[in-house]
Amino acid sequence: MVACASMASASATLFLEEPYGKLGFFTATGHAAVYLSDVCADSPVVLRRCAAGETGVVLSRYDGVAGYDWLAIPLVPYLYAVERPEDVPLFADAKIVAFLRDQYRRKYLEEIAPDGSDGKAPGGNWYELVGSSYDRTIYGFEIKTTPEQDAALIRELNSSSNRSHFHLASNNCADFARSIINFYYPKALHRSLVADVGITTPKQMAKMVARFGSRHPELELSRVVIEQVPGRMPRSSPVHGVVESFLKSKKYIVPSAVVSPIFAGCVFAVYIGTGAGRFEPDRNALVFDPIGDPEPPLSHQDRKAYQQRLKSFIAETGSASSEKRVGKEWEKLESKAQIAIDNQGAPVLQMHFGQKLVRVGLSPENLDSAPPELARAILEARLASELRHATPRGVSRGEVTWDWNQLQRAQKMTMEEDSLITAPSSLTMLRVAFTSAP
Repeated sequence: MVACASMASASATLFLEEPYGKLGFFTATGHAAVYLSDVCADSPVVLRRCAAGETGVVLSRYDGVAGYDWLAIPLVPYLYAVERPEDVPLFADAKIVAFLRDQYRRKYLEEIAPDGSDGKAPGGNWYELVGSSYDRTIYGFEIKTTPEQDAALIRELNSSSNRSHFHLASNNCADFARSIINFYYPKALHRSLVADVGITTPKQMAKMVARFGSRHPELELSRVVIEQVPGRMPRSSPVHGVVESFLKSKKYIVPSAVVSPIFAGCVFAVYIGTGAGRFEPDRNALVFDPIGDPEPPLSHQDRKAYQQRLKSFIAETGSASSEKRVGKEWEKLESKAQIAIDNQGAPVLQMHFGQKLVRVGLSPENLDSAPPELARAILEARLASELRHATPRGVSRGEVTWDWNQLQRAQKMTMEEDSLITAPSSLTMLRVAFTSAP
């Protein structure tokens, strides 16, 4: 997979998506979807070939969304719940994410997810259609396709009955992803009867795509990491297969080992024998950028260096005594803010700053509309979130460098504003000089 701007040839990309929330606590298998770069949609259930400038759709199977078996969502909305990559927010929390998802639903998904009886967003799983990157990190495994294959798939899906028959064990999201990839390349993917006890899992499908691509260099296999958007949304967790999930979960393996050490030993033997834990989805992967080209990830050494620089910056500017305080200060400001959309369609916050009602841009394109102090707060919180993890697999050096430069710029503007406020005016200085003269 390559960035949106350079998606010219047809390709199919398997999305391996990390688990999150309560479901991730019980099962760590995550979610699977397929991104098709040259297939677009007139609606979430009617496919067509892409026109010039369009960037394809993400196809996936969902449980309990308007009774459909599969739905198609354009790439950028699927990842970020906005229409333009320039509008992706720099920092997100539950309130911002819910607003962006509902805005997109009201514009494009009313037939699938109509308003509730109170006129507000309905419950259910429709939210999984848009803004996936706010909930979790995603790994992409891309292989080349042809226009003829795309056309055949469009005919197949448009003519088939699109009615849900979801079943967690036998007809889940990974089964659908397997059927799509196998439509392009028959028998390329298969489930594991041993490592996953016969259940099709997203990680097994990703491993099969990687293996198939390495055996067929003409397909030009490539990998990408789409990192979870920085912010206060709970972070997703590593994705596992069935046996791997059981073995690495204390709530399952510890009681099993106590009751039956032989059973626990068998589980461990299967884990070792199948190599379930050796597959690393982020190996040799570039970092996805919704605006530019993918880049190599930030190194561990660079992360430590930037983390120290941020810590020193916070201490020198007195904006907070620690990185944890940065997030809390921004949270206090943002909690009472109202979310809106500006004239270009980018998200903004309307909040009281001192005695004024100000608009704070949340995307790279409209961040300059914010007072420098608030822009600095957003960038500090974003950098603290990006640099928190010991292995910044989905953060690129270019991304962190841009954030750091913008933070320095915001600080410079803040200092210039402060000097204008605190410095005496020319008239005042003249009066002081006159009255103090002998």
